[in-house]
Amino acid sequence: MNGVHDMGGMHGMGPIRHERNEPVFHEPWEGRVYAMTRVVRAGGGRQNLDNSRHLLELLPPADYLRMTYYERWYARLANQLVANAIVTREELDTGHAAAGSPKAEPRVTAAMVPDMVARRNSARREAAVAPRFKVGQRVRARDINPAGHTRLPRYARGKSGVIVRDHGVFVFPDTNAEFSGEKPQHVYSVRFAARELWGPDAPPRDCVHIDMWDDYLDRA
Repeated sequence: MNGVHDMGGMHGMGPIRHERNEPVFHEPWEGRVYAMTRVVRAGGGRQNLDNSRHLLELLPPADYLRMTYYERWYARLANQLVANAIVTREELDTGHAAAGSPKAEPRVTAAMVPDMVARRNSARREAAVAPRFKVGQRVRARDINPAGHTRLPRYARGKSGVIVRDHGVFVFPDTNAEFSGEKPQHVYSVRFAARELWGPDAPPRDCVHIDMWDDYLDRA
């Protein structure tokens, strides 16, 4: 979707400051938010990585820009818990279970945590899907204006580039975020000249490689 989260190529956001010896978590509560997120994800329900990203995009723009990284995670987690009927909004606000609410055995125990943290789910799919494009082919990114989730950055829409690699078949994030199917398809590394993206003032030898799904591309 279009929003303040799609910051690629935007000016006025201030310098990017590199923090030396940056800790994994700056405050203990950040670690708790991360842990709760992993536990909820392991417990199933109506959620996936793409939907989680989309829920971040749905945060009010002023909040998104004001919040730190894990403040956004916390806000998203609260919305997920209510949307998946794990808790009610009142329970979330008060911190107390509603009278007569069902009790459930925990799906994640302390003994399960090390394997759960080490395990990484893959979006790659071993599906027999024919590629629409091939390495060396010139393509153009579609000029779309989606209301839902997309991984096609705004600054690349309508721009032309060259496919330099076919990564294989992966879940399509736009449909997966909406729970309307994985729609597996090929993902390519597409090279865009900096001047194609930013105009004649960009350095002539610079380029950007962007991973793009079949549905993001047309023949140039």
